[in-house]
Amino acid sequence: MDDLAQELNIAVIGGGYAGMAAAVALAEQGIPVTVFESAKQLGGRARGVLHEHTQLDNGQHILLGCYKETLGLIEKVGGNIGQDFLHLPLQLDLHGHFSLKAPRIPAPLHLLVALVKTKGLTWNERISAIRFMFRLRRMNFKLDRDMTVTELLRLHGQSIQLVQKLWEPLCIAALNTPLQIASAQVLLNVLKDALSQTRGDSDMLLPRIDFTALFPNRAARYVKKHSGHVLTSCGVESLIPLENGFEIITRRGTLYFSHVVCAASPASAVKLLKPITELSCIVQQIETLQYQPIYTLYLQYPKHVKLPHAMLGLYRRYSQWLFDKGQIDGQSGLIASVISAEGMHQHLSQNELAQKVIAELTEEFAIADRPQWFRVIAEKRATFSCTPSLQRPNQKTPLSRLFLAGDYTNGDYPATLEGAVQSGLRCANLLNPESFTHKKAI
Repeated sequence: MDDLAQELNIAVIGGGYAGMAAAVALAEQGIPVTVFESAKQLGGRARGVLHEHTQLDNGQHILLGCYKETLGLIEKVGGNIGQDFLHLPLQLDLHGHFSLKAPRIPAPLHLLVALVKTKGLTWNERISAIRFMFRLRRMNFKLDRDMTVTELLRLHGQSIQLVQKLWEPLCIAALNTPLQIASAQVLLNVLKDALSQTRGDSDMLLPRIDFTALFPNRAARYVKKHSGHVLTSCGVESLIPLENGFEIITRRGTLYFSHVVCAASPASAVKLLKPITELSCIVQQIETLQYQPIYTLYLQYPKHVKLPHAMLGLYRRYSQWLFDKGQIDGQSGLIASVISAEGMHQHLSQNELAQKVIAELTEEFAIADRPQWFRVIAEKRATFSCTPSLQRPNQKTPLSRLFLAGDYTNGDYPATLEGAVQSGLRCANLLNPESFTHKKAI
């Protein structure tokens, strides 16, 4: 196995969560690995951003307690889950309209009690939601055929108010795709992991440090400590297949690798893979993907301004989720407003959108102060549209020495950090020297 590991020399293209997950897993096996990242910083679509001397993220992501692979890797590279995150029990609060909070008791009783005590629904609606969840458990959260979330909810008699206050916010948060086109099966995959195992799986974890520091930078140190290399500001310009590997061409020169894990964004992956005839089917799959945006608006208010909770939602407003960074990580007065998936907000200028959100905060919470500054970060292709029975490219490709990683590749999860990490780990597992030994023995 050691000799075989020495024969491997692997390039990872892309320093986001998928690429760094693959790099850490390979480095742990003693396999030489080099990461190429075109940007100055690591993290991809989950990265730190500095504005007005304030540390932000390009999007206000959250993790769930069931994200075992991501949380495990964060700890492996030196993180501390207890210190790095604010842990909140499962809760969904639409200010003044709806409130659900799970108590700290074993699953699935925590969800049952939460639904019984939910505020903002009639008793019949609460019973309807409970019956629906028990039906899903009996089905093991598995559908005979995939369908839209809207269709699933209609089949199970979920009222309009139930949909608007409970299922729509959950679907948008999990899949970043509108209910009428979102995959019901993928939503059920997430609900199964979060709600049907242990109570802690449904916990919401809000990072106290930026997303580059949370994992990618620590992963880079881990890779370097294990004799690997992490090159930032070093994008790959072309990928040339050879008989026993690949040539990778960058501005810094040409390098040879035995295998490649392409963990670049879908658009960047297409540019690299399109010239390779054998990969035309993979390229076509990637090119057919549709995308959904995520807008994050940061507003720096005076330090005394705070929200009723660290995280809460608004009902039928532009802002879907609000995060009080003062309560999360000590950045007093800093509020993040998140707007996921497509909608009317896309037709507004950044200044118009900011004024809408400022007006909402004034009306909902009687905030008299004006923000000192604001910053809108619009990721217009933040995630793929997670539609029913979507054919996503596999981690294996027609070229035996090339693998794909990324949240858009084949898997049970939508475009989440956990989905990205799982894809990177699958690639690393396929490159495990033991799997090569097994193949040779066969």
